[in-house]
This record gives sequence, structure tokens and C-alpha cells, in this order.
Amino acid sequence: MPNFDTFRDAVHVQFTKMAKLELFQTEVDKDKLWETYLASFPAGTNPIYKERTKHDCTCCKQFIRACGSVVAVVDNKLVSIWDIEVDGFFQEVANAMSALVKSYLIKNLYLHDVRALGNKATHQELEGGEVLTWSHFYFKLPTKFIATGDTLGSKLSEARSTKDVFKRGVSEISDTSIAIVIELIKQKAIYRGEEFLGIVKAFAEEKAVFNMISNLVERDIFCWLRSMSIGGAAARVRNTSIGTLLVDLSSGMELDAAVRLFESKVAPSNYKRPTSIITKSMIEKAEKTVNELGIGASLQRRYAIMEDINATNILFANRSAKKIMNPFEELKHEVPTNIKSLNKVTEIGIEEFISTVLPKVNSVELMFENTHENNLVSLIAPTDLTAPNIFKWANNYTWSYANEVTDSIKTRVKAAGGDVGGVLRFSIQWNEKKDNQDDLDAHCLEPTGGLIHYRNKGCRHESSGMLDVDIQDPGQNIAVENITYNNKSKMPEGDYSFMVHNYSKHGGKSGFTAEIEFDGKIQTFYYPKPLRSSQKVKVAIINLSASGVFSVGKSLPEANASKELWNIPTHQFHKVSVMMHSPNHWDEQGVGNKHFFFMLEGCKNDEPSRGFYNEFLDERLSEHRKVFEMLGSKMKTAPSENQLSGLGFSSTQRNHVFAKVEGTFSQTLKILF
Repeated sequence: MPNFDTFRDAVHVQFTKMAKLELFQTEVDKDKLWETYLASFPAGTNPIYKERTKHDCTCCKQFIRACGSVVAVVDNKLVSIWDIEVDGFFQEVANAMSALVKSYLIKNLYLHDVRALGNKATHQELEGGEVLTWSHFYFKLPTKFIATGDTLGSKLSEARSTKDVFKRGVSEISDTSIAIVIELIKQKAIYRGEEFLGIVKAFAEEKAVFNMISNLVERDIFCWLRSMSIGGAAARVRNTSIGTLLVDLSSGMELDAAVRLFESKVAPSNYKRPTSIITKSMIEKAEKTVNELGIGASLQRRYAIMEDINATNILFANRSAKKIMNPFEELKHEVPTNIKSLNKVTEIGIEEFISTVLPKVNSVELMFENTHENNLVSLIAPTDLTAPNIFKWANNYTWSYANEVTDSIKTRVKAAGGDVGGVLRFSIQWNEKKDNQDDLDAHCLEPTGGLIHYRNKGCRHESSGMLDVDIQDPGQNIAVENITYNNKSKMPEGDYSFMVHNYSKHGGKSGFTAEIEFDGKIQTFYYPKPLRSSQKVKVAIINLSASGVFSVGKSLPEANASKELWNIPTHQFHKVSVMMHSPNHWDEQGVGNKHFFFMLEGCKNDEPSRGFYNEFLDERLSEHRKVFEMLGSKMKTAPSENQLSGLGFSSTQRNHVFAKVEGTFSQTLKILF
């Protein structure tokens, strides 16, 4: 019969060897340990002694519950105190205990509040005076594994927290983001970046090793060992300010937006970014992709002309010859139309207009209002019509709106990290023409008197309102700010006054555009004049009724003075030469938002336009979006006398335009988008 003392001594020897290393405990339940120990004895090897089985003793139970789950790590593998060689059926017990303990992940370090585990032997005196000696598991812990009172809990909590943060970091932070941040630091392109270089490099080395481990259990073991070894900021890099930059980049946030958030945490309020954010390696990688795909010629762009367009993609074309207008007709045409006189014309939705009106007319004229300035649009074609396609849709055509805005402000706010999914949103945008470096601020005065503005950025008010994007220095970028409410039930009823405040004047020569969105509808407001220092402009008042209904109160008035934009005067009707959908909806495609283009006779964009935007590009180019953002701003179209330009309207924005149509009938319509 095997001797228990041999089993006990083998466990003691194994424990002694392991104690020279760092000790851990796995997540196995203490009761499960003891139950498995008793159940693993083969039949007949653990006989009943009095009321309990021979090996069912209190001393051994206390030992196994206290340290039966202890493991060490050797060659990135778990080793338990049960990994021993012993005679007879005790080997089956040891094997069962080892398998159980190592089937769980590490729970924490192993620390205990007393030194002596178990009791080597106890004595029992029988009725006749005979004394029995019982052997038990025991071990005396080295001092480094002993902690008492509050110290025990705090050490275990800190170790677990550090490991969890480290594991999240190496799991979630991408190699690409690490490379970008290291290069930015070396280029001195981010504020105080040099202070973080050592931490990021140390973390990068750990991440490289982690990536080579495929087994999930071994990855967890690695994280325990390395988090304890390196400790400090390198282990907890995810929770540092430089870590937030790494996490934001890894999650797909635009580089500029991520760096702005980082610098808002570490830079003083008056810090001004000296350079744009782009790295040499980013350029080299993008250039390599362009060469591999053979799309260099596709980046060269020009204004599209009528001959470029397939007739199947034209919704309407004015085929009648131009009439020579007599002097009286020309005089009548030059007189601005009173917009108020058009208020009672028939309203019609754009889709109904296309399906029921266009087939019956041979002439369409559009009223170009001042509020349509940002609706001016040009169709863009590749210089080489045979160049490979680089866009998400199956043709090589794009479009560019005035001030280089492809869609609503909403897109830019989202790219800057703002919330665009709330129940009420107020966003502002300025510096479209790189002529307004003023520090404009979005404000909201709530019914209760509370004010949401830059001083409480990032703080969610009781009303659920929050300013989450605040741009202080536009630089060469189009700037946006954003206030959003995400819970109508928390919003007090009454008036919400939305304003724009010029906090700091830096020679701005233009105004701003604002968007207010609620109930799935977007309203756009345009303020063309530059703001004086400290001037506040009231954009709109949004009322929330007791029944939870939003409505627009007072808002910015429309500017009625006629002006010339893109070679055509505002507040006049202009002939439509051709009408079409945006290229992403040609040939029955449906990629992204639909736009409706009315190309106007005589309309001419006399400035270079962007040939493409990041949101247009094929997914193959998405990892190089920052470089292509820069390329798009540099590789613009050349001025051209012959071009397709006019007014464009997005299906995602509420808007209208007045149209005069002639054909089987003549009528003035108000087309709704």
C-alpha cells in the first residue's frame, strides 16, 4: 500500500521548488478543489475510518483550500504543486488535481495571511492509551508571499488591475497606431511627445511578443508575467494620456482628431499646433499602395463636361436652342425675384418631381437663393477617362461642393469625435475657405438658465446636453463644434437658445454655417459676415413643449441682397442644362447618400476644386486616409471655361428650391428635399 507520507513529501518538494519563482493562484473554486481531491481516489483506496473516509481530514482540507490552486510559470506554461511523481494510486490523485488546477486561468498573485499552511502531523490518543500519528499536507511560505490586513487586499487588487490594463492594451492597441505615435514623437509633431517615447517603445516591445503568441491561455500567462515585470506606466500605458492617443487611433479615429484630444489633456489652453499631422512612413506606404494598384493616373482630376456623361444617367436635358433675348427680356431677367412672392407656389417632393414632372417638360429654370451658396456643386472627372476606378462606386466620377463640403456638417462632426445620434443636435462649422482663424464657440442657453459651452466641455448636464467638440485653432482645417442632447425625457420644457460666440478674434474674414437636427430633420443656417471680437450671434431658438414636441422659434433671417457667385447672380432664375443623380447613384447603384444635381447654364466654378474626398475612396485605400486627405487638398482641378456646375441637394438634408417648368404645362414649383 502506498504511503501518504511519500505523497505529502513530494508535494512539499514541488512547492519548495515553485516558491523560488513568482506564485499565482488559478480561478478554480476552493470547494471544487476539495471535492475533486476526495473523488479522485480509486475505489477501495480511501476507506471509511469511523464516520469519514481516511483522507477526509480537516487539516488536509484547510491546506488544499488555502493553496491547492497555487501555480508557477515555467516556459510560459502553468506548473502546479501537484505536478509530481509518486507511487501507486496517489499518482492518480495528483494527476486529477493538476489537471483541474491548470484548466483554469490565473486569478491573481498568490499571497496568504499566515505562514504555516496545514500541519505536518497530528496525534490521536485511543481509549487504551495508544497514540496514533496522522500525517497531513503542510508547507511554510517564504516571507515574500505573506501579507496581512489591508495590505493583502490592496496588493492583490493592484496586481489584478495592472494585468487587466496591460492585457487590454496589448490586445486592443494596434501596431499601426504605435508606429504612427513613435514617428510623430520623433518628428516632434505632438506636444511633449518626447516624454512618452520610452514608455511607447517599451510597450511596443511587449506588444510584439504578445502578437507571436496564438494560444489564449499562454497570452493570459504572458500578460501576468510581463505586467508584474515591467510595471509602472509601460504596463498601464492604456490608461495614460499617450495611451488614449494610441487607443483612439486604434479605434479608427482620424489622426487630427485623435491628436487634438491628446493635446487637450496635456497642452496648455493657449497652445497652438505648429504643423499638420502626417508622417513620412504614412506617405511612403500610401505611395506603395498607389503604385501596386496602378492608380496614379486616377488621382489626376478635371471638371467634367457634357460629353463625359452617358445619356442613361441624365434625368433631364434642355435640348432647345438658346433664344436670342431682346433687350426688354434681358432687362426683365436681370431684376431680382422677390422670394416672398413665391411662398404660395405648389410644393412637390423631389422624387415626385422626377417621376411626374420632368418627363413632360422641355425647360427647367431654378431660383438661386443666397441660402444656396453651399449647394453650389461641380461634377469632377478623371483627366484620363481610361484610368482605373478608385471609388466605392462603379465609375470614376465625383463631385465637389462649394467650400469643399461634400455632405452635411454632420460628417465632419462625427470625424472629430462628436455625437451625432442624439435627439437634438447643434453643430457649427467655419473656416471653409481658410480665411477665418477666429475661435468660434457653440453655446446653448437652456430653459433653466444653464449654459452649455467650452467651460464645461465633455460634461453631461442633467438635461443630457453636452458640448463634445471644441476647436480653438482652425489652422488649415475646416473647424466644427458640437452640442448634443441624448435623452429627451431629461430635457426641461421651454426654449433652448443656440448661439455662436467669437471668443477670440484672429482676423476672420467670413462667418459660419450652423446645423440643427431633431426628429430626423436637419435645418441649415448661414451667417456670411465675420464676427466682431466677443460678438454673439443668435442662430435659433428650439422650443420643447410639455408634450415633448420640438419646434423652431426665432432664427437667423435670410439675407435678401443679390450677389454673384460662380458667375451667376443670386435671387434670379437660371436655366438648367442637365439634371442628374450624383455618380454614386448612376446605373442603378445605391452607394451612400443620394444627391440631386441641377447643372445651370453659365454657372462656372472659377476656383480649383478637390478631385476626391476620403469618404469616396475604395476600401483598399482606407488605411491611407490621412495621406489621401492631404493629396485631395493638393491635387485639385484646373480652372476651366467648359464645366458642369450648378446646384446640388443631398437626400439627407432638408432643403428646397423654386423651379419654373415649361412643357405641356407651365408652372412654378417649390421642390422639397
